[in-house]
Amino acid sequence: MAVELAAVWINPYTIKKSRTGGVIARLLSLSPCELVSARIFAPSSELIEKYTALISPKGSPESRDVRAHIRSYIREQWVRKSALAEQPRVMVLLFRGENAVSVLRTQVVGPITRDSILGETVRDTYGDFITDPQGRIRYFEPAVFVIPEAADAAPTLKLWARYSDSDGGVLEEACRFSPDAKPETTLVLIKPENFKGPSTLAGNVIDLISRTGLKIIGAKVVHLSVEQAQEFYRPVLERLPDKFKPRLREDLKRCLAEILDFPVAEEIYEELADRLKRFKGENEFRKIVRTMSGLDPAVVTTAQGRKVPGPEKCLALIYQGEKAISRIRSVLGATDPLKAEWATIRRIYGHTIMENVAHASDSRQNAQREMKIIRMGENDFKQAIGDFYRS
Repeated sequence: MAVELAAVWINPYTIKKSRTGGVIARLLSLSPCELVSARIFAPSSELIEKYTALISPKGSPESRDVRAHIRSYIREQWVRKSALAEQPRVMVLLFRGENAVSVLRTQVVGPITRDSILGETVRDTYGDFITDPQGRIRYFEPAVFVIPEAADAAPTLKLWARYSDSDGGVLEEACRFSPDAKPETTLVLIKPENFKGPSTLAGNVIDLISRTGLKIIGAKVVHLSVEQAQEFYRPVLERLPDKFKPRLREDLKRCLAEILDFPVAEEIYEELADRLKRFKGENEFRKIVRTMSGLDPAVVTTAQGRKVPGPEKCLALIYQGEKAISRIRSVLGATDPLKAEWATIRRIYGHTIMENVAHASDSRQNAQREMKIIRMGENDFKQAIGDFYRS
């Protein structure tokens, strides 16, 4: 089987109803394909017309009828109703793998039929296809769209790549808020441990964040380099020595008690911990960089090597809304999962301070700094499509 590039379009209605996390959980757990890119679009009328023109009316009468409804649905639901209305947002996820187009369509997303009610695929749970006794479609909500045939992949993806600069990116102006609102923009980084093989974890985390009522306005798959990871977590390095000093002191007491046959005063352990805490902090910082990038900064020592993207994957999401920073950090929970409140994301899914599911910006300044480091403004979606078809 050939390696293919495929895509899933998460509809504006699905995003608006906060079903994005559930859909992503299905996509990442059911598909053997690799998630390679993500981007939020506010499709223009021009893109919509060109995209629907690619949805051909071929096939059986039933297929032609469904595709006609797809074209009508997109032209109706993806268009901004007025200058004052909120811009419909579409999240596009790129996947790469063997027979990816067919796998996503049949095994993961599922068909748009009245029989798809088993709860196994994305559309089983999040889509609706209701007909009357005569077989006429009365209600149509597909939840997501996919590429129907492998032959349709190249023209469809190249079309979206062409419009990915003008119609996609971080959509700062897409959402609408009340006149007295003071919306914030913040970053959430879904960490690498959520992408260790097929898993619902990343989607589950996004689903829990949706409890905040905030709106996703940006998405990107990120592979941090050593240089990026070090710069991203640089403020943490200053706090790590004192943060780990109490644990270091207890470790010293336990280890020395096993070796020495005489008692040691508490102030000696305090002094030793104070002398060693810098080394402990540097070692923990090295672990963070290695966890986030997949590369050991002690091994990658050249300037060029430090700029190379690592093998580990993160999903960066930009959220917008009132008190976005504090609301996300509240639902995320404390850095240490054992100290996090019940029902918070880190208490439910976290394991250690190192593997604590996600990162969230702690201030407006840091949100802007972190988004700059991971280059949210760069269009890797277009690059991924271009690189695939050039190769």
